[in-house]
Amino acid sequence: MQKTGRIFIAAAIVLMVASSCSRKMADDNYPIRPVPFTSVKMTDNFWAPRIRKNHEVTITIAFGYCESTGRVKNFEIAGGLDTGAFQTIYPFDDSDVTKIIEGAAYSLQTFPDPELEANVDSLIWKIGLAQEDDGYLYTNRTIAEMGFGKIHEWAEGERWGRTNILSHELYNLGHMYEAAVAYYQATGKRELLDISLKSADLADKDFGLDAFVSYPGHQVIEMGLVKLYRVTGERRYLDLAKFFLDARGTSEDGDEYAQSHMKVVDQTEAVGHSVRATYMYSGMADVASILKDEEYVNAITRIWEDLVHRKMYITGGIGASGGNEGFAEPYHLPNMTAYCETCASIGSIFFNHRMFSMHGEGRYFDILEKTLYNGALSGVSLSGDRFFYPNPLESDGRHERSPWFGCACCPSNICRFIPAIPGYIYSVTDDDLYVNLFASNEAGISIGKNIVTVTQQTDYPWDGKVTMTVSPEKEGKFALHIRIPGWARNEAIPGGLYRFGDSVAEEYSLLVNGEAPESDMIDGYVTVTRKWEKGDRVELYLPMPVRTVVADERVREDEGKYAVQRGPLMFCAEWPDNAGGHVLGLVVDEKPEFTTEFRADLLNGTQVISTKARQATGDLDGTASPGDYNELMLIPYHLWNNRGPGEMKIWLPYR
Repeated sequence: MQKTGRIFIAAAIVLMVASSCSRKMADDNYPIRPVPFTSVKMTDNFWAPRIRKNHEVTITIAFGYCESTGRVKNFEIAGGLDTGAFQTIYPFDDSDVTKIIEGAAYSLQTFPDPELEANVDSLIWKIGLAQEDDGYLYTNRTIAEMGFGKIHEWAEGERWGRTNILSHELYNLGHMYEAAVAYYQATGKRELLDISLKSADLADKDFGLDAFVSYPGHQVIEMGLVKLYRVTGERRYLDLAKFFLDARGTSEDGDEYAQSHMKVVDQTEAVGHSVRATYMYSGMADVASILKDEEYVNAITRIWEDLVHRKMYITGGIGASGGNEGFAEPYHLPNMTAYCETCASIGSIFFNHRMFSMHGEGRYFDILEKTLYNGALSGVSLSGDRFFYPNPLESDGRHERSPWFGCACCPSNICRFIPAIPGYIYSVTDDDLYVNLFASNEAGISIGKNIVTVTQQTDYPWDGKVTMTVSPEKEGKFALHIRIPGWARNEAIPGGLYRFGDSVAEEYSLLVNGEAPESDMIDGYVTVTRKWEKGDRVELYLPMPVRTVVADERVREDEGKYAVQRGPLMFCAEWPDNAGGHVLGLVVDEKPEFTTEFRADLLNGTQVISTKARQATGDLDGTASPGDYNELMLIPYHLWNNRGPGEMKIWLPYR
């Protein structure tokens, strides 16, 4: 393989790879292990309907669009079943098919569906036909080399030659590896796994210090390779993942956009394309968890703090700039032009989940929860068939969810993310059970040699009362850690980028079998260590007053404004409910009074918040003349744009 004229500085990589290979291989698992989503049966009225909607609607329509747009036909042509040029716009379109397969694999474990499984098997057969004899799989190049049209300009030249720029050859493979492991675990079928292993063996042969030193322009293969390693125990897949990470920052053409401007262990800030970034940080966490690589851990911890303390929206959304689909300078967080890609929110959730699994600190789940209920969930409609790519915090009516996109990474990411949500609720060690999120469910959890059945009953996120029953097969001592969200501890966000406008005196309460237990607050979790018996009852109460949130003064866009929060949810003013459809000119009192109620008749059932507002009739610089007061109704941000496009805003100017 030629190096296409680029100058690579490999000496530093030699030292890093040699160092990592000399370490004793550690346990495959993170110190704190997530309880698989297959062990958690959702029984709530919030997530369970969305998971079913994803199965019945989202996955179905996504596969349909893959057919109608030619994504599936690309595999058919490359596999000799059809003829014609490459059918779609981008060379990474192969990945949409495999991401949806991954989502189908997760969904099949909750909703057995022989027809869906048969359709997936047919797709996998076509993917296998499209794979070249040596394991190479990239339909755009294969079709072009068969004589049907030209290769995409992003991939011109030899195999892998532009993979560190835009070819997405390795990106496609990473998503396929993740899908292969998911489908193997769901069905026991090896076909896609065998295709992936053949592909990974080729990548392992073609890349390396004694072969071709390069890296993926769009990260994700690192996570996929680690999953192949975990399934097979084949160390070279793990080593290849680390090689791709350590190759970054060693060439003269590296840049911030793809986080290749410096070695990953030297990076301190979240920069560039936000999806690439969060996928890379997640891959670093995976590798670090196995190899106990402190340099990786230190780097991603520094980056996490930069992201959360200076570059995150109040919704948990990340990536302020549309130009690079990613991060802007610190504290530059415009609302109407906010990019906040749905995929970036999902990537942030992946990253924060891994950070928690390494450190066990509640601050990571505070960000995960904020992003889950706001920045990520807004990416899909209640009907499950319309999607946001960017998720702005303010709209003049020009934003609207779409049924599909030419670049369809967000719908396919939704497909695989939604059914996996139950896997974020609990985590364990041999001596600990962590309750990270709150939703009615029934779970069977292994803690050491004991099996513990846990049930939750709650109307969260509408209500803060959570009742849990803990029933071990045999009584046993372990620590139960229940996260007390930052918003229930007067902390709007870790690091202080946002803060509550007032302090609430009412605190959470916890009872075990009707009595206040001995407990400790450790890293955001209230911890009760005792000998647990069948039927032990845990009652948690998290007060949910309506709160105002203000931004750090360096966030100029939000100066003189506040946002409204209740529990984990951010609220917004939307056109159908207010001021004849005009909400952008509304002004509220600096110290408002709020009322709240649950509306079963609105948006499939939702909490709403009401206060008073008035239309400004001039500039908001102190010379404005206020209009008459009218009622202002706010809905959860994730529900906006389900009734058509129109004005919306989260940050409300006050006087």
